[in-house]
Formats: sequence, structure tokens, C-alpha cells
Amino acid sequence: MADPRGFLKAGRETPTRRPVDVRIRDYREVYEPFDPEKLHTQASRCMDCGIPFCHSGCPLGNLIPEWNDLTYRNDWKEAIERLHATNNFPEFTGRLCPAPCETACVLGINQDPVTIKQIEVSIIDRAWDEGWVQAQPPSRLSGKTVAVIGSGPAGLAVAQQLARAGHTVAVYERADRAGGLLRYGIPEFKMEKSHLDRRIAQMEAEGVKFRTGVEVGIDITADDLRARYDAVVIAAGATAWRDLPVPGRDADGVYQAMEFLPLANRMCEGDFDEVPVSAAGKDVIILGGGDTGADCLGTSLRQGARSVTQLEIMPRPSNERPAGQPWPTYPMLYRVSSAHEEGGVREYAVTTEEFLKDENGNLRGLVISEVEFKDGKFEPVAGSRRELPAQLALLAMGFVGPEHGAMISQFGVELDPRGNVARNNTYATNIEGVFVAGDAGRGQSLIVWAIAEGRSAAAAVDAFLMGSTQLPAPIPPTARPLMV
Repeated sequence: MADPRGFLKAGRETPTRRPVDVRIRDYREVYEPFDPEKLHTQASRCMDCGIPFCHSGCPLGNLIPEWNDLTYRNDWKEAIERLHATNNFPEFTGRLCPAPCETACVLGINQDPVTIKQIEVSIIDRAWDEGWVQAQPPSRLSGKTVAVIGSGPAGLAVAQQLARAGHTVAVYERADRAGGLLRYGIPEFKMEKSHLDRRIAQMEAEGVKFRTGVEVGIDITADDLRARYDAVVIAAGATAWRDLPVPGRDADGVYQAMEFLPLANRMCEGDFDEVPVSAAGKDVIILGGGDTGADCLGTSLRQGARSVTQLEIMPRPSNERPAGQPWPTYPMLYRVSSAHEEGGVREYAVTTEEFLKDENGNLRGLVISEVEFKDGKFEPVAGSRRELPAQLALLAMGFVGPEHGAMISQFGVELDPRGNVARNNTYATNIEGVFVAGDAGRGQSLIVWAIAEGRSAAAAVDAFLMGSTQLPAPIPPTARPLMV
């Protein structure tokens, strides 16, 4: 361990965010660099807890106490080795994961937990800066070929693991650039795309081929893929968004979050100077109080929205861990993200009953009502109806599963009761040689689960192709996080 009394001598400290009035003028990441001495102190807080519950809190099983100790001892090169042993992309999780490891930290029972996420991202950023992250091409090829559908975190993890095992891997992505939601769903201010670009470059150097702008089921059929490759992995994500079929939904100015956010990211990529759908000068209403809603909030503020209101049907969470969500589960707490800190209004326990249109069919407002939970459903509170002005409404209410389009139909894979692609304990579907990993089989989940499933599915595919595998043993698809 690090300092045996470190957690008694130092409190939790995280990097400061750039001033709000500065950061909303650009799309750069919001955090200031963290002082190495402060990071050293934070690493010292990792205690000799006997049973490190952070391991079970993390779906990847990251060796957290080990690389905390190595960071404390300034053995950065060994720290990145331990980190990469369980996580292909710590620069992604270190920026984007909600850190269930921290809510499972033993120190967090009665104190602030260790700043695991910050130590993780500091290790990988240091490794990139020092040139320690290099391509790891296989020493020899297996002669086997694998197609991976989707280049989000699950698809990238599958592809990298299988390529390093010696298989020839091609990743098919329907967008014009690789990365999936990491590329076009996550705003630049949460993760600059240079981090994604250099990982993709590393994978290309390891032999992975990226086929962008190719939609499986349209540009190439499932039969073509099965004939061309020895195995296929569906890692297309859960991209079927949840809609809101209320009167006025067809108003001009009502968009899904994933129709809005990719445009801002494309502007940052240099595809155009001004976004086709902009919040500039508008009253913006965001329906959904989760991370995607916060992403819409931060993006709208950077575009110059006149006002932004975020609506959530659930009651406002507690500031303290609820009694029904004990340690080490991930509690539903009232959290303030960097976007919430920048502005906007949050309203809880409300539902949208109608989108209001002007004489030209443009959105002019929303009719909302307060709700209460009765008899297993939300019921409007009598006399609580009111109007909110809006010229732009963004639906950020989550995703219901994978799209049931041509790809799913052509493969003929079975679906589970939730509409996800069904798989067994080896990530195999009912079709021989076709596997599924990530949100396409799990449903909407966390980036850390996508990477974990990608690594696990890769081991299953390797065993299918070669009869055995030396890749990390898979976690079963039925595994659940420490969450309620």
C-alpha cells in the first residue's frame, strides 16, 4: 500500500474546473491540470482495506490499489502496465466513467473516497506524454478473420484484443469516422477527440482495419460478412432512442439529443463553420436529467442559448446516500456536473404533455405538469399545468436498445424480452459464429461495461476460433453492477 496513514492525514481533492465564463467560450476539456504533488497525496489515501471492494465496483476489475501504490511511489511506467492489464482505454474511462469504483471504495463508508478516477487518467496521460503507449502487433497471425460491427468502446475493445491475439480484424462503422458515440455523442468539452484519434492510430498500427461509411445490412449484407469472415461480433450499441409521442411532437424545433449533439462535434471536427441546428438565442428545453441531458446543456450554453431548462420526471435525488442504496452500491444522488455548474435551470417531478406550435409549425413552447408516483405510475398533479417558452426542445430520455433494422433482420439473431440481441454465457448468439458485445446485447449502460464486455467477448471469440484462449477470462453477460 501507499502511506498507511495517508487517508487520516489528507482529504479528498480533485482538479479545479476552468472558470465558467472562460470555458463556455470554447469546447476544450473543462479541467485544469492537476498538481503532481497533490496527485501524490491523493494516491496516499488508498488504504490497506483488506478486501478492496473497488475491484467489484469496477466491471473491468481494475487493479486499483496496485496502481494507486505505484503512483504514490512515482513508478509511473509500472502503473500504466497494471492499468493496461485490465483496461484497453483508461483515457476514456478516466474522463467519462461515473466511477462506480469510488462509490465502492472502503474509505467511502464514512469518509470521502479515494480519487480513483483522477489517478487513473493521470497515469494514462503521463504514459502518452512519455511515449510508453506503443502499438502491440502480434508476433504471428492466426489465419483467422473477424468482422466487428460498430466502433464504440465495446467494438474497439473487441477489435484490439483479437488483433493482438493474431487475428485479422476489420471494424465496420456506418459513420464517416470511427469512434461511435465516443466520436459523435460525447461533447468535446468532456473528452477531446485527440484521445480517440491516437488510440485508433495505435490500433491501425496493430493491424486493425477500419471500414468507415459502411452500414451493415445496407452497404454490405450479413451473408456477405459471414461468408468473408470466420466470426462476426455485433457491437453496434443501443442506439434506438426513446421518443415522446405527445401532441405537437412534429413541431419544427423538436430534436433527439443524438440529432443535436453530433452536429456540434462535427463542427469541432471542422466539417462546417456553423451547426445546422443551433441553440443560439433560443429558449432551450431538455427533456431528461441524465448525462446526455447534461451534454445537451453544456453544448447549448456554448452555442449561446438565451435560457436552458432541464426537465426530469423523477423526484430530485437526495444529497446523501439513501438508506435503500447502501455502500457499496452506486447511489442515486443529486450531482452537479460541469455543465450544470455553467448555468441553466433543473426541474424535477415534471412531465411534458404537449409541444406547442406557432402558425408556421415552429415550436413555441411546452405544456408541462408536475407529477406524483401513484399505483405504480406517474400521475399529473391536478392544477399544475403550465407553459414554458421554447424554440428548441431536445429529447434526452435514453435509449431502448439496438435498432431493429436490416442488420438485425439479415443476421436472424434472436432478441431477448427487452429487445436486445440475445446471447449465451460465451457472448454467442443463436447464429453460429455470430457474437454480441456491449449495449447491443446488454442494453444502454456505462462505457466501463462496454469495454469489459468487449474484452470478455474477444476471449470467447478467440476460444471459438482456436479452441482455447489466453485472453482474459470473460465475465458472464448476466453480470450486473453494484447498482440498484
